[in-house]
Amino acid sequence: MPEQDSSDGWSRDMRRTQASARFAILRLSPAKLLLLGYSSYIIIGWLLLSLPIAQAVDLDAIDNLFIATSAVSTTGLVTVDPGTSYTFFGQIIILLLIQIGGLGYMTLGSFIVLSVSNNLGRLREQATQRAFNLPETIKPKQFVKSVVVFTLICETIGAVALYLMFAASGVENPVWSAIFHSISAFCTAGFSLNSTSFEAFSSDVGVNLVISALSILGAMGFLIVLDVSRTLTGKTSHLGFTTKIIVRMTMLFLLVGTALFFVIEPSVQSLDPTDRLLASFFQVMTASTTVGFNTLPISGLSASILLVLFFLMIIGASPAGTGGGLKTTSFAALVGLVRSTLKGRDRIRFFKRQIPLGQLQNATAAFSYYICLATIAAFLLFLTEPGATFEHVLFEVFSAMGTVGLSMGLTGELSELGKLLIIILMTAGRIGILTFGIALASRDESRAEEEDNELVL
Repeated sequence: MPEQDSSDGWSRDMRRTQASARFAILRLSPAKLLLLGYSSYIIIGWLLLSLPIAQAVDLDAIDNLFIATSAVSTTGLVTVDPGTSYTFFGQIIILLLIQIGGLGYMTLGSFIVLSVSNNLGRLREQATQRAFNLPETIKPKQFVKSVVVFTLICETIGAVALYLMFAASGVENPVWSAIFHSISAFCTAGFSLNSTSFEAFSSDVGVNLVISALSILGAMGFLIVLDVSRTLTGKTSHLGFTTKIIVRMTMLFLLVGTALFFVIEPSVQSLDPTDRLLASFFQVMTASTTVGFNTLPISGLSASILLVLFFLMIIGASPAGTGGGLKTTSFAALVGLVRSTLKGRDRIRFFKRQIPLGQLQNATAAFSYYICLATIAAFLLFLTEPGATFEHVLFEVFSAMGTVGLSMGLTGELSELGKLLIIILMTAGRIGILTFGIALASRDESRAEEEDNELVL
């Protein structure tokens, strides 16, 4: 009997602990829940990559943590070469982390829940809404199903196309290479099994176009897919305002960026016109979509083109997609704010449509927080990496915060403190710069009465 009492007491304690943990999680805000969720997957990935079976060579713990964070955040910055440093098992772990990070850990969990019960809880709906910056008109349940189906279709088609081209080019293990790079491209992760990314394929039109198509589809966001499908099925008569902005801004950045790269960049001037155009487009695309692949050595680019890439990496991809950055819609809102202010308008408009005050507030706060965080991070990196140049440090910071993955060569030379700093930036970039700030901020519980304290600007 005493043993039974002891067992019953232990069971009651476990139930109380589980109930307390569940209550604590339910009290978390969506932003804090996202930070906790992604951090959990990073830690799990770190532990798995630290197993001897995952490593082809002995690796430091900080490097495994860096790779796990880079994979979950779909950044692509690496301190060691994934293709030679990890075994096949380790590469599978990296790819799973990329897929989880690209889709969003809440998306996968919600899809499983929907498969079983066909219903999402309130907490999952809120977290999904926050993770993808969904407008209130989009139902998370419908969105989750569309995301998973569209992702699997794109990645499968991409893998088949890449396999045919890799096999023809004599790539080692073309099946695995095609699957890995298809998922990495669609999730805008930029992880490659090739030590020089896609520099060996700089003149291969087929490989460049497939990788670009996957990256653009992932970066433009799942909102477009849902919007187009609703239009085709007759649920709506026209494409939404957000979809129109995403398509126009994405095409504008790609066209203008490619033209500038084609005309200005000295390293491509000696190429024939076709290869020159291909290389220009790919490097602009990889910065704009935040996929992070490259067909040219980034460290050899001119200062003027680096400035263009800075801008593209800061703006990044679109909301509800796999890419990072401030997002094209936030940039559009800020452009609308500036134009309306210069014209003396009382209302903020863009493309002849009024921008809601709440969205404008989010865009302005995200931009302000981004600049502050980037400034602090760059300052600290200058201290931890005294031998690094100014442009190398800025490029590393913008690449990490935008989850881009391009580097001028500083990543592999980072100190341990420098690696930890980049890990924080990659995590912030994945959950969203503004969401990261909200997750860290303490909730304002005060309800003080408003006073006539006008701020004169």
